[in-house]
Amino acid sequence: MIVKKFEKKERSLHHELVASDLVIIGGGIAGVCAAITAARKGIKVALVQDRPVLGGNASSEVRLWILGATSHMGNNNRWSREGGVMDEILVENMYRNKEGNAVIFDTILLDKVMMEDNIQLFLNTAVYEVTKKDERSIQSVKGFNAQNSTSYIFSAPLFCDASGDGLVAFQAGAAFRMGAETKEEFGELFAPDETYGELLGHSMYFYSKSAGQHVKYRPPAYALKDIKEIPRYKLISKTDMGCRFWWFEYGGRTDTIHKTEEIKYELWKVIYGVWDYIKNSGEFDDVDDLTLEWVATVPGKRESRRFEGHYMLRQQDVIEQRSFPDAVAHGGWALDLHPADGIYSDQSGCTQWHAKGVYEIPYRSYVSKDIENLFLAGRIISATHVAFGSSRVMATCGNGGQVVGMAAALCKRDGAKPVQLLDSSRMVELQDELNLIGQAIPHVPLRKNINKLNTSTVTASSSLTLDHLPGTDSWVTLSIAVAQLLPLVANQLYQFAIKARAKEATNLTVQLRTSSKMANYTPDVVIEELVLSLQPGEQRLSFAFDATLDTAQYAFITFLSNDLVALQESDHLYTGMMRVCNGENKAVSNTGKQTPPDGIGIDAFEFWIPKRRPDGKNLALSVSPGIDFSTQYLGNGLTRPWLQANAWVADLQDVQPTLRIEWDCVQIVSELRLFWDTDYDHAMESTLMGHPDDVMPFCVRQYKVYTLEGQLLTEVTDNYQTLNVVQLDAVVQTKGLLLEVAHPSPYVPAALFEIIVK
Repeated sequence: MIVKKFEKKERSLHHELVASDLVIIGGGIAGVCAAITAARKGIKVALVQDRPVLGGNASSEVRLWILGATSHMGNNNRWSREGGVMDEILVENMYRNKEGNAVIFDTILLDKVMMEDNIQLFLNTAVYEVTKKDERSIQSVKGFNAQNSTSYIFSAPLFCDASGDGLVAFQAGAAFRMGAETKEEFGELFAPDETYGELLGHSMYFYSKSAGQHVKYRPPAYALKDIKEIPRYKLISKTDMGCRFWWFEYGGRTDTIHKTEEIKYELWKVIYGVWDYIKNSGEFDDVDDLTLEWVATVPGKRESRRFEGHYMLRQQDVIEQRSFPDAVAHGGWALDLHPADGIYSDQSGCTQWHAKGVYEIPYRSYVSKDIENLFLAGRIISATHVAFGSSRVMATCGNGGQVVGMAAALCKRDGAKPVQLLDSSRMVELQDELNLIGQAIPHVPLRKNINKLNTSTVTASSSLTLDHLPGTDSWVTLSIAVAQLLPLVANQLYQFAIKARAKEATNLTVQLRTSSKMANYTPDVVIEELVLSLQPGEQRLSFAFDATLDTAQYAFITFLSNDLVALQESDHLYTGMMRVCNGENKAVSNTGKQTPPDGIGIDAFEFWIPKRRPDGKNLALSVSPGIDFSTQYLGNGLTRPWLQANAWVADLQDVQPTLRIEWDCVQIVSELRLFWDTDYDHAMESTLMGHPDDVMPFCVRQYKVYTLEGQLLTEVTDNYQTLNVVQLDAVVQTKGLLLEVAHPSPYVPAALFEIIVK
């Protein structure tokens, strides 16, 4: 029993001092990816989150799905899902939670963080004060946890602000911006005017369900009374819920930091008024048994402060896909701005303009130009309002968080300041370290001397030369144009064949297309066009182009639309191969072609997108000479399709595919990194939107690694992750390695993007 007598002076709360190597303020996706990345490199991390769960807008408190460069698979950014820890989290969520339950996703994030011994996690802890060591550096931050009534002082040589509103950077005095730059400042022609508005607002969602019996609904007094106050109210559907109501947005005309509570009340007013409209207006059938299951109590924030780094990302960097010597991450979401009036606007809920491919983000955008020991992560990184429209989405933020975590580890090791990593030798090392965890920085492969594989001779029991995709009973009608994406080599003439069915005699136009930028997947260059004559019924079409490619890159074997024609499909899946169509995806403003108005600095082009499984099938195309999937691609430092498939793929007829790595002399081996194919094209939305597969069909599940001397180093029987790191318990001396793999299925051959030997 505790008994305390009256004291004349004030009592102090319980307090603790927490010293670490890196303090991360904010446990959203950016903060989580930064913390895990840093911890795995051996530094001590304090991860401070003001909410009871991790994940920020992706958590069960807000329930927004994680998206990034893949953009719901509705743009031309093929195989662009973010790598590293971000990929690991999304793949784990697919394995455990393909239905997209936001509560389960909370557990996955917490599990990942708690598995790291180098992370101290502080949930429910709000940072409210900064102490500076001098004008240009932070000494410590103070936080308070109302749940355990404890005050904390967090000190470290390095800090990362991933708080969303930039609480630490703001109090430290760092330069920031809030609102939109003028067109003139950076030459951004898409910069909005005051009529459209300069800030994106907050959103809140609700879930509904059938109660199995009659349920009355009597709205609270504060609920919206007149649904017509929402100009787009006819878009409301009784079956929609959660982040499908992303356009329930408000606050862009006010202070999105200090007026957050008022914004929340307005969004509650909207939600309960909308539910009244669904239940009681008589406009919807079969809603008698529906009830509200969940309503958000925390707004999902989009925009507030953006802090100035050593470079400010801008519209032209995104649209023109500019290159940077300090490229460390990539983005690919559209430039996505929203009218400031939000749900009360009579305009479209968003204005999205896409680039033709992914763009690079420089390291300088993650480092404060004013505070020497402060990293920026998440939506507060150094970007203009227009560029922020793309860089703000969560998978892109997670990708950047990994940059911060890795950079912090290198700074700690060398006693360096964040800006010092801009030195060319240090930057190359940072890029290498990021690529070793799967960052896949555009145009920056892992250096070959990092990988001992490149001093060996690599052979395989088989390598696929794909000269035909076996046909199945299904056919695709050419109601819209379709194309088979193939990685072709330069200066090579190819012959093609495919089975077709025609309802009557007709002509079919076939084109050889490529992208004007080699690494893009926007087929904006028509190299050659053929017109094939078809007779009624089923027939085999053979054709060849006279033109060749100048460089090795992906080509589109394109069949233009013709409702009278159907082409045979294949059930077989191959790494680095897919069928796309000139289709629509209205979720990302894709109507088949992007046609921007003149004078806003945006390109016009067609969208060529895949269908999701199980509908996402290849065409049963034959090609001669065949597509090479040999071991030559191993060791090139690329861990996903890029210009070529970049994978060794075994022949499906090989019952025991084996890779042999042999050195001239004995090598010391301590670690292996194997990069498997978990379909980087699949968007893997984290919540609400279900998925057909818990394990990606391309992924090798079973494999063994031996030394050439016969020692078993590892055996894996249930792999589902992209990157497998094999840390050997003891240093192994050997003249070589054997990798035995099993095909994922009778329709999918085993594939390996990269094996890194250290």
